[in-house]
Amino acid sequence: MERKPVFNDWCPGCGNFGILRAEEMALRELGVEPKKIVVVSGIGCSGKIPHFMDIPISGVHTLHGRSIAFATGIKASNPSLEVVVNVGDGDGVGIGMGHFVHLGRRNLDITVIVHNNGVYALTKGQASPTLGRGVKTKSLPRPNINDAVNPLAIALAAGYTFVARGYAYDIVHLKELIKKGIRHKGSAVIEVLQPCPTYNDVNTKEWYDKRVYKLDSDPTWDPVVKREEEAKSKFEKAMMRVMEFGDKIPLGVFYQNEFVPTFEDRLEQNIPNYREYYPAIQPIEIGGIATTKISELIKAKRV
Repeated sequence: MERKPVFNDWCPGCGNFGILRAEEMALRELGVEPKKIVVVSGIGCSGKIPHFMDIPISGVHTLHGRSIAFATGIKASNPSLEVVVNVGDGDGVGIGMGHFVHLGRRNLDITVIVHNNGVYALTKGQASPTLGRGVKTKSLPRPNINDAVNPLAIALAAGYTFVARGYAYDIVHLKELIKKGIRHKGSAVIEVLQPCPTYNDVNTKEWYDKRVYKLDSDPTWDPVVKREEEAKSKFEKAMMRVMEFGDKIPLGVFYQNEFVPTFEDRLEQNIPNYREYYPAIQPIEIGGIATTKISELIKAKRV
């Protein structure tokens, strides 16, 4: 089927362009079959990502704050799919915060990319949950009176087993982070610092360029848990680093732990045939008559 061109209505200089390119490059370089990729999004400027992808993937543009819930259903129904979720800082860690937290505790094998520009850009620049207290962007009549949430600190506390941060204007570095997140077995979250040139006139490209640095510039930094007994100490070090957000802002992988069983592993413990007879391939109707045939799914494997 011929793909029709889609008009891109992001503002010139928007960080979403960098995120889109990095995501496309990561998926191409990983060599994943397009038919096995599902890109999910919610509402906001980030919600346009599935529409603008230059790869014939399946895209699902969902409701405000509910993209992770949709992605959970997609991945649990068909664990063979590679599911990537794009959320905004308001969409994902505002109205969608409950889903964001519960994905971490489930450790479902999904990659979440958080577009963080500090504002609700699609609705003209109101303060998002990640904008700091006392900060006044151009659309606010007065400085923001709420403290900011830290998406990565929440992700660590919730149980995400891959936690990273990238920068929208460093596409190559961000692309590598996305590849690592997708390869990781478990819930992965990548926060992307994304200047909004239209509504956030405080956290600009120039502001970030003076502050961001890469964790891998420190040869002693090693976020990967190689033995289960390392998990606690590396978790604590990661939490200290994600709280570093001021004159210096670290980029890179903060924490990675593949010793935690995924949600799919946990389902398979209760449903031995889960990976072979997952919900997406079960018949839901026969001759136009609805059926709830699950006998194959619940059959126990015999040794």
